[in-house]
Amino acid sequence: MSANTYPESDVLTVEQRGHVAIVWLDRPEKRNAMAPGFWTDFPTVMDVLGTAADVRVIVIAAKGPSFTVGLDLMAFGPAIMTGDIAAIHGETSSSEAAKRINTYHQIKLMQRTFSAVADNPKPVIAAIHGHCIGAGVDLTTACDIRLAASDAVFSVRETRLAMVADVGTLQRLPAIIDPGRLAELVYTGRDWDAAEALEMGFVTAVHDDAEKTLEAALDLADAIAANSPLAVQGSKVVLNATRRRDVEENLDHVALWNAAFLYSDDLVESIQAFVEKRPPEYEGK
Repeated sequence: MSANTYPESDVLTVEQRGHVAIVWLDRPEKRNAMAPGFWTDFPTVMDVLGTAADVRVIVIAAKGPSFTVGLDLMAFGPAIMTGDIAAIHGETSSSEAAKRINTYHQIKLMQRTFSAVADNPKPVIAAIHGHCIGAGVDLTTACDIRLAASDAVFSVRETRLAMVADVGTLQRLPAIIDPGRLAELVYTGRDWDAAEALEMGFVTAVHDDAEKTLEAALDLADAIAANSPLAVQGSKVVLNATRRRDVEENLDHVALWNAAFLYSDDLVESIQAFVEKRPPEYEGK
């Protein structure tokens, strides 16, 4: 048993098995859609695990039928519709400039959620099953290793929602897969399955189901945890050092871009269509 005390969360559960901590996305009734609380709870949990002396490897898994369907549009939709991200916190902005500043800071906060994975001193393994959509891809690109169940389905869905992905996918995925394939997936927003994810190198292995995928992730985590923590964590630091500067600069660039251009008529139409369960009709403005 672990002596560590983990922060309480309505959307996450932490379980420790020896030197391996499992962070469960635990909102199964909503397919682990990422509501506002997730974006504050998740980096807090990751920071605690990063400093826990008896944790050597972190596995991220999910309860329910999906890993995550990404951003909770029902929770964020009203703020997006009004063009005022401060509405998420029950506030209103005093001017158009204040809306843009609030949007920039909110994007940076959400980027920090997944940078807490990429920058965590401990290796992080994603055990993915079911849907891994939108921000789910952002999350898994920040992990060191990705394993998938055969039913996994991925999508950089933001493009189909009239948005530019802004919390890590466009900065980290180029280091993982071929540039042409990356462009195709981002520009179309199409789904790709576990077999294609393996073929393109996005995941390192595919297993029969969620249970087998978690077992494989834990076996891999145990093998890593058996090595010197200093050597493993030092290796992660060195591997990350060559790409960190580009990632940080590009994260800030997309935050500035979306702070300026996020609130389009197409985005409003996208949210309305989602709520009304109909195909969107975009006009490019």
